[in-house]
Amino acid sequence: MSIGIRPLHPDFIGEVSGIDISAPLTAEQVAAVEAGMDRYAVLVFRDQPLTDEQQCAFSRNFGELEATLISQMSKPSERRLGSVEMDDISNLDASGKLRGRDDKRRMYSLGNRLWHSDASFRAIGAGYSLLSARVVPSVGGNTEFADMRAAYDALDDATKGEIEDLVTEHSIAFSRAELGFDDYGEDNADKIRPVRHRLVRTHPVTGRKSLYLSAHIGGIVGWPVPEARAFIRDLTEHATQPRFTHAHQWRVNDLVMWDNRTTMHRARRYRDLQDVRDLRRTSIKGAGPTAEQLPVLAAE
Repeated sequence: MSIGIRPLHPDFIGEVSGIDISAPLTAEQVAAVEAGMDRYAVLVFRDQPLTDEQQCAFSRNFGELEATLISQMSKPSERRLGSVEMDDISNLDASGKLRGRDDKRRMYSLGNRLWHSDASFRAIGAGYSLLSARVVPSVGGNTEFADMRAAYDALDDATKGEIEDLVTEHSIAFSRAELGFDDYGEDNADKIRPVRHRLVRTHPVTGRKSLYLSAHIGGIVGWPVPEARAFIRDLTEHATQPRFTHAHQWRVNDLVMWDNRTTMHRARRYRDLQDVRDLRRTSIKGAGPTAEQLPVLAAE
């Protein structure tokens, strides 16, 4: 049976059939998935029960896995999942219990409800992200995606000219500050230091341009901060209009794969103090960086 892809949105999002991603893939299957990603930017694989090991194995077909930031910033005893390459996108603590309202990890994770691109707070952001649904809540908890290619195409020529060479500054601290969270620990200062990315990116295969937006953006190089943040907010409002977005309603054993270079996403609210939502994410290291970085200052 050959791989088929059914569009779920006029411009992006495809549902894949004819493949079992728990098994080793052929070179032809890998190429078909990559071609689908180039075309749709987000792919949905239904009815794919996976172990963590199988998800990691499928993900490695597309590049090297990156270690998650939260695993690097936490102690092993605080992690529910063993691998630092498997991001725990859940509301469960290390013992498997629901996190309380004032739990620090819960408050940090609320930042996932802001529009963002995974790992844009690193000098080399994530390429693909792959999210597998193990337990889904009874109500809410959808993930919304926004097509940054279509959003760029819809800009007027004057705005395209203005943003062509702009460089933005990203940090996990910028997005979490919007929610009032700033408890990272003294040992993690280097992990929240701002990095730079071009605001306009060109896809290496298709040549199509897209915006590279994220809640992690706190400034534009050479601009006053208030002006930069107001402009980024305007661009984000433009890029997340309903015509550019699609909401994925999770089913158990869904795997959704997206390209962080050409999309943004956000989690939607659910009753996380009552219902379990257990999703697990792997991310592929991207290529880059897209802009020259500031030198890292030596510790005094």
